[in-house]
Amino acid sequence: MSVVTDMLRHGEPYFVVLPDHEAGLAVARRLDGPHTRTLRHASGRPWIVGRWSGDELTVAQAGSAGIALLGCCPIDPEALARRAGRLREVADLDAFAASLTGSFHLVATAAGRVRFQGSVSNLRIAHYAQVEGIQVGCDRADVLAALAGAALDERQIAVRLLWPAPHPLLDKPLWHGVHGVPAGRYAVLDRGGRTVHIARWWKPPEPTRSLAEGAPLVREALADAVRARTAAGGTISSDLSGGLDSTSVCFLAATGDSRVLASTWPGLDPTDDDLPWARRAAAHMPGVEHLVWRAEDSPLVYEGLLDIDDPLDEPTIGMLDRARALSHVPQLAAAGSRLHLTGIGGDHLTWCSEAYYHRLLRRRPVAAIRQLRGFRALFTWPLLPMLGALADTRSYPRWLAGTAGELRQPLPEPVRGTLGWTSPPRLFPWVTNHAAELVVETMRAAAESVEPLSGDRGMHVDIEQILVTGRIVRQWEQMSRRAGLPMASPFFDDRVISACLSVNPLERVTPWRYKPLLVEAMRGVVPDECLARTSKAQAARDAALGLRRNRADLIAMWEQSRLAEMGLVDRDRLIDLTERPDDPSLRHAVLYSTIGCEVWLRGLGTMERSSGDVATAAP
Repeated sequence: MSVVTDMLRHGEPYFVVLPDHEAGLAVARRLDGPHTRTLRHASGRPWIVGRWSGDELTVAQAGSAGIALLGCCPIDPEALARRAGRLREVADLDAFAASLTGSFHLVATAAGRVRFQGSVSNLRIAHYAQVEGIQVGCDRADVLAALAGAALDERQIAVRLLWPAPHPLLDKPLWHGVHGVPAGRYAVLDRGGRTVHIARWWKPPEPTRSLAEGAPLVREALADAVRARTAAGGTISSDLSGGLDSTSVCFLAATGDSRVLASTWPGLDPTDDDLPWARRAAAHMPGVEHLVWRAEDSPLVYEGLLDIDDPLDEPTIGMLDRARALSHVPQLAAAGSRLHLTGIGGDHLTWCSEAYYHRLLRRRPVAAIRQLRGFRALFTWPLLPMLGALADTRSYPRWLAGTAGELRQPLPEPVRGTLGWTSPPRLFPWVTNHAAELVVETMRAAAESVEPLSGDRGMHVDIEQILVTGRIVRQWEQMSRRAGLPMASPFFDDRVISACLSVNPLERVTPWRYKPLLVEAMRGVVPDECLARTSKAQAARDAALGLRRNRADLIAMWEQSRLAEMGLVDRDRLIDLTERPDDPSLRHAVLYSTIGCEVWLRGLGTMERSSGDVATAAP
């Protein structure tokens, strides 16, 4: 049995990309196992090796050229074949990649070079490392680490204890010698397999479209994204929380070729008004079966953490809500659902960061001041911190270097993050000085060469939030698939992202209207009474109750903490805090990154015990 089969023991999909080199044969042999599939270069050597289902691959080859799309991409095979027939250089695929609907990896070969890339959202990530003397690509960092016999990088684990971890720190995988390909870029393996070249294929659009111009483009892109998931027919399910995002996806799905099950989890908070809004929407979809789960049956945040053993290639705060996020999977799968749709991403795309007003204040002061006054009243921003944030003109490298010296300071006023490059990161008291030193060194080193995701801090924040959330959803998708039901989030398709980001921020975010871009985009698709909602339910009560009920499991986890064994956290401080679930600091997400790292390390330990090969990746 291969090293990867031992590690991904539940049949999780993966793929490895190989250059047209004889050493690729040795790598492919190490991947051989049950259900392994292989695509080959024109030379007969392996090109793509891994595990995937038949409906997750569209491939066309013409002579020595080839294009493979792995994931969801409803392109006509003949159209792909025509594009492969015209392919002379792998660098010529930028516009083609940006034109496609869906969420997928693109792999291409031409003129002896191999290109591979993920998605703009980080739902699809690309990595590379040296294996058997050649550079190899893969969609999973842990697979590459196992093939390369790479050791965990203590420094990168310490970085994941930051809350939040700012760009570009999450781009580095957690093993020595394994490299990430940043979102919006592609990697090229040369003919000899010795070098990797990274190039940009996507950049954010200029946000110059008016709401009237942009809304039809958003509607078209989102409708295409949902249609890509419903076109195969059968039964699908869709979240219907009652919020605008999932409601929009559900209405679009109801117009497709699949039978739709709408799924609603009411919150425990008596002020939560999701259910009435969900029922109101369902009443306008007579062909959709509405399934409402009992709020008291919903798992809470922090539930089942000791039982998680999903093989993931990086920590994620999504672990904290895993039990709730997947609790409806068995029932939906039993009801025949082949795919579950979510509205995740709508908050990040159809709304936008108020940080745009940092630049707008200087370019369009009258309009910006009017809006800022509205935001200050809406969010109760204190005046002096707001003015301080607006006066901060530091470049992103200077900001990143400066925050490295502030990691132990109290949490800042939220407005400083809202109007800044992002929320200033923090390390909490239980993180050891040793871990803090590693983090500070890493941040200062990154600041020497970092470029912001956009020169406009508003666009930078928008893209960063897409990337961070995309990483979480990527892991949820992997966990949901293992639990028996694949998941998809159409808002995070590349074309939807580009369409939303192209709209003028003065019209995309305003204190006077709630999600105006989504409302206008869905006008005529979603009934007006459903578009009238301006509230959003919060899960603060669920989280507080979850911490109280699962306190014993958390304490047991800290008592056997892998992070403590590595010298990165203080076990006693964590136990002391967990024993005080009403501590005011716990109203913030102070434990999330630490729990995400700890649960991930526990899962990695489970893999080590089941496979001697993977043990080389232990700390």
